Amino acid sequence: MLTRSTGRMVGATIAVLAFVLAGCGGLSGSGQPQAQGGSLAASGINLAGQTYTVGGQEFDEQLLLCKMSVASLQSVGATVNDRCNITGSAAARQALLSGEIDMGWSYTGTGWIANLGNTTPIPDSQQQYIATRDQDLERNQIVWTNPTPFNNTYAIATTRAFADQNNLRTTTDWANFINSGDPRATTCVEAEFASRNDGLPNLLKTYGVTRPYDSPPALTVLDTGAIYQATANANPCFFGEVFTTDGRIPALNLVSLADDRNFFPKYNASNTIRKNVVDRNPQVVEVFNQIAPRLTDDVMLNLNGQISSQGRDADQVAREFLTQQGLIGQQ
Repeated sequence: MLTRSTGRMVGATIAVLAFVLAGCGGLSGSGQPQAQGGSLAASGINLAGQTYTVGGQEFDEQLLLCKMSVASLQSVGATVNDRCNITGSAAARQALLSGEIDMGWSYTGTGWIANLGNTTPIPDSQQQYIATRDQDLERNQIVWTNPTPFNNTYAIATTRAFADQNNLRTTTDWANFINSGDPRATTCVEAEFASRNDGLPNLLKTYGVTRPYDSPPALTVLDTGAIYQATANANPCFFGEVFTTDGRIPALNLVSLADDRNFFPKYNASNTIRKNVVDRNPQVVEVFNQIAPRLTDDVMLNLNGQISSQGRDADQVAREFLTQQGLIGQQ
């Protein structure tokens, strides 16, 4: 997302090539201090002698989570190979399945639908996590650590001022605004969202949009990153497809409209680890089970915003957060 969400797995050859070409980083510690012990180490977790190759995708939130993995594992004595910055969820997933990486953060919605091929989301986030966890372990020997509270799913957003002026609070309000024929009922989306099953076509159907809504000026297709500023500028769109933990939402004074018919899947995050890696030392799971509860929607909006809006380095933001939480020691 933000391209978390490739709906189809590409072939292994293409995915591995994408992994190689992604410009992934070298060994951990190149230019960065090694993380020292904090409460993770004090709790008795000891991964001395273990070596892990950690991967993640190229967008801000994934870079942040990946860098958290690097620092937290270092703090409990592990040697870490940093392979953050893989392009695309399909390539990252194939790298995990093939053993190119040992672990990488993923999302329950991506796992359930894109990776495991299920077509119907499970509305309850915990039930979807359990179903994804159990099915991926059985089919692919992939372990899912405990999920985060934050849910980085899709939403329709507009500026807070426009929402207040037009009493827009829910996605139903957006659909009714479209059906009213108001010329400002314009929406920007990314190309994939315009056609995917959990994207625009079924969203319009679920929310009862009856007016034609598949071409300009009503609908404009933009790159993911451009949608936020276009929506903030109300040019060319008053509404935009966004991801709910993207830091540009508060930075640009946007507001996400509530998905009041629960159309979108839940995208809670977990670290996904190959089972043979967990079997070497099961304590590795506990590292991420201690981090996950702290990652709420508000926390992720703030941390992501530091990267996307303030231009801070993802590694610095990750280490600063873990240090503030006492999970790792001072750098």
